[in-house]
Order: sequence, then structure tokens, then C-alpha cells
Amino acid sequence: MAKKASAINGSPRKGWNTAILLEKALEGAKAAGADTELFSLYDLDYKGCVSCFSCKRKGAQLEQCVLMDGLAPVLKKIHACDALILGSPIYFGDVTGEMRSFMERLFFPYASYDKAPSSFGKKIGAAFIYTMNVGADALEKIGYQAKFDATQGLLERILGHGETLISTETLQFDDYGKYAASAFDAAQRAERRKTVFVDDCKAAFALGQRLVE
Repeated sequence: MAKKASAINGSPRKGWNTAILLEKALEGAKAAGADTELFSLYDLDYKGCVSCFSCKRKGAQLEQCVLMDGLAPVLKKIHACDALILGSPIYFGDVTGEMRSFMERLFFPYASYDKAPSSFGKKIGAAFIYTMNVGADALEKIGYQAKFDATQGLLERILGHGETLISTETLQFDDYGKYAASAFDAAQRAERRKTVFVDDCKAAFALGQRLVE
């Protein structure tokens, strides 16, 4: 039976930086023999954790959050997958609100309040892909790297494996001239799209392969 790889797009844009890198990662997973599926969170009607604590009641044996909304079928598929790749742009120093709400719903049922360690019930390959405006040299200074490391630690603790891919100084617009965005060098961003981002795509492909192999 072929392995299954799922990718979660936490960006509202379905054809831009985050989505492209997730698609490349899935291409890598497919090249390694996996069946793949991409989900866009902005297509779904759901909310974050509502603190019902159903997953923490004594005797509870849950495979996912008990809330039955647009996210429920996605969570069910994730529980059956062998590799999971999350992706989000950085908005005001963190992942998008949709991605944060998704992470609450995905991880909280498996975050143990007991003395037993937190566990998804099996180990799967997992990674997070981030896209952002800032340069790589600013990640430590503004505290992004610490957040990325913490999330990787969460993947490792609950899913059994965690990796991180960071794409910096990404292209935001096809035509910067249409927007009030003089803080950015449009020519430099366009050049990075043709060079550095291409390398990021190759890294995403290799990531997808690695997670299922």
C-alpha cells in the first residue's frame, strides 16, 4: 500500500509562495511513491480549540478533535497519513490565524495532561514551511527563529519527527508598481524569485521525498 502525504496551506493565496513550496514538497513525496493531497485552510469553515476538554476526559480515546465542522474530514485524513507538511506565510511575526487555529485543533487532543508523554499514536514525517518578507539575517534578531524552533519541537514531541524550511524575502506582487510598497526593492525581489526561490523549491521537493522515505 502506498504511503500518504498531506500538505496544509495556511495562506489565503492558492498559487503563490507558500502554496508553490507545498506543491513542490508533495511532488517530492509523490516521486518517492506516496499518494498526496493538498488542503487549503481558507476553503474551510472551522474555528480553533473551544476548550471543551472532551479530549481530556478520563477514558477518552480520540483520533481527533470532537468538533464536527469543515476541518473534521481533514483531521481524519491527517490521522491516516504517513507524512504531514504545514505551510504558512508570516503575518505580524507569526503564522496566519487560520494556521494557528488549525494547529490548536490538530495537536491539543494528543497533548497529554497526564504523566504519559504526548503522542499522535504513531510516528510520521512532519515539517513546517514558512514564507516571509524579512531577510534571513533578521530571523534571530526579531525572534522568528525561536518560534520556528519551538514549532519544530512540537512536531517532534507529538508526531515523532520535525523539520523546518524557511523561504525569506519572497515576492509579494507580480507588479510592485501598483502598490504602495517603496520599502521593497522590486528588482531584487524579482531576481530572488528566479534564483533563490528556485533553490527553495528544490529544497521543498527534497523535503517531501525525505519525509516519506
